[in-house]
Amino acid sequence: MRYISKVFIDGDIVVYRMAASAEANHHTEAEAKANVDGLLEYILEETLVFPDPSDYQVFLSGSENFRYDIAKAAPYKANRSGKPKPAFLPLLREHAVQSWGAIVSEGEEADDLIAKAVTQEGPTACVASVDKDMLQLNCWHFNFVKREWKFVDDFDGLTFFYQQILMGDSADNILGLDGVGPKTAQKMLKDCTTERELYDVCLKAYGGCKDRVVENGRLLWLRRESGELWEPPDG
Repeated sequence: MRYISKVFIDGDIVVYRMAASAEANHHTEAEAKANVDGLLEYILEETLVFPDPSDYQVFLSGSENFRYDIAKAAPYKANRSGKPKPAFLPLLREHAVQSWGAIVSEGEEADDLIAKAVTQEGPTACVASVDKDMLQLNCWHFNFVKREWKFVDDFDGLTFFYQQILMGDSADNILGLDGVGPKTAQKMLKDCTTERELYDVCLKAYGGCKDRVVENGRLLWLRRESGELWEPPDG
């Protein structure tokens, strides 16, 4: 039986999807706001029996992000630069703050705030998102687009993080190894039983270049505490 103590909602996904939908369907501002409300209400109905303001938190990303300074192999999220954003996006972000109490991150991403909140709450927390990066986190996960549930335990979350180091992330312009996708990364790490073994496989795959492994790790790791930078388990 699934028990959820608190739901942490990826507001970036919610407002962007509803802003894009409003633009595509020529909705008014009022309709766009109503669509945000409807999606958030749906998420709460699916994840909590009797939601109240203490049962959930919505998070949004601010403009600053420490990862821009860490990325050396390729500029972080440079593949998104210059792409127009939906016109209603600022309006819907403000609506999420004013009407839903969304918290906006400073110097990091909403993903980091969610990860820190999950760490505080424990595995009975639920993350509502479609972002695969969240699968690092030991908790329940609800994909509100596919309507899929998944529970990730601690080692599975850690293994997924190391798979990301191998694969990189094209959505954020993080370079991985050529030809390494999800299935190959899973196969490379399938026999690992400790974090040190996971790390050693990655280090070997990058030809012993620790700098590349650490850079990817720091770009991909979701912070569990304020100011944290990921450190490899090599002493």
